[in-house]
Order: sequence, then C-alpha cells, then structure tokens
Amino acid sequence: MNPDRRDRLRDAAIEVLAQAGGRGLTHRAVDTEAAVPLGTAKNYFPTRDALLRAVAGRCLERYRDQASAMAGPGPAGRAGLAALLAALLRDVAGPGRPRVLAYLELQTEATRRPWLAELLDTIAAADFAAHAALLAAAGLPSDPARTRALTLALHGALPHLLTGAPHTLEAAGLDDLDRFTRDLLDTICPPEHL
Repeated sequence: MNPDRRDRLRDAAIEVLAQAGGRGLTHRAVDTEAAVPLGTAKNYFPTRDALLRAVAGRCLERYRDQASAMAGPGPAGRAGLAALLAALLRDVAGPGRPRVLAYLELQTEATRRPWLAELLDTIAAADFAAHAALLAAAGLPSDPARTRALTLALHGALPHLLTGAPHTLEAAGLDDLDRFTRDLLDTICPPEHL
C-alpha cells in the first residue's frame, strides 16, 4: 500500500473527526475529504476500529512531532515558560484545532473501546512528563503536585478554547493567554516561595 496515500487518508480522517465528530467518521466521509475514489479508505482501513486506530496513530505521530519541535534547552525562566505555554494554547485555537478536536473525539470513543484508551494513554501520560521537564528547565519546582496542577489546568482549558465562547473565555481568564499562563505559573509556583 502507498504510504503517502495512507497518511493522506489519516489526515483526512482527523479533519472529518474535527468537523463531523465521531458519528461522522465514515469511510465515505474520509474518501471525500481526501479526494480519493470511494472505497479507498476501506481498502486501507477495513473496519471502523481500524480507522480509529489509524487516526489515533496519526495523532500520536503529530504529538511527537510537536514535542520534537519543542525539544531543546527549554524555556528561559518563568517568563519564557509562560510565553511557550501561551503559544501552545494559541495553537489549540488556531492551526492545531483540527488535531485537538480529533483527539478529544477519540477520547470520547475510548470510553467504549479499551484498546483505544490504551493508545491515547501514551499521549496524555507524556504531557505530565513534558510539563515536569518544562518547569525544571525554567528553574521552577517540578514536583508531582505542581506538574499535575499545570497539566490538568492546561487540559481543562482546551475545550473552552475550542468552543471560543467569549463569556466563558473571560471568566476563565482565557481571553488573554499571556496573562492566563503567567497567573497559572504564579499560582502553581508562587514567586515569593522560590
């Protein structure tokens, strides 16, 4: 099978999940989104579970690509980390929106498919380790409690950023992502306690 076409189908499946949700993820919809002959997605991914597995795999690849792009010496101090986190959150509401929507749809599907939950667990668990490393690189305490608080706060922000409801964004402080990430770091790692 053609690996480029396979990736094109997996990327199309991410777009379908983002646009139409889990119920809209069909072989026909993926074929249409990928602009390939009908039946192509079914040839590559014969069952719906195979299609879900392919999408989860592609989300994991994209997650790893994003993590690799961030690899390096890490953010310079508290301000650098706040700026990096704000940029990550902006990506959720911007170019990364389809990927994050697809991932959240996959999480919903995973409540009924333990094998899918196991695949997605790799991504979620990696966030905790990545955030601990970012805190440490910025010279901030990176103990498990602070890492959990940071990771869960960022994860909790995702649905609000995706829906973009202005009153909720304002109430959550997500209408100013630079301020949000600064305040979040100040709450988790108060400057006076360093």
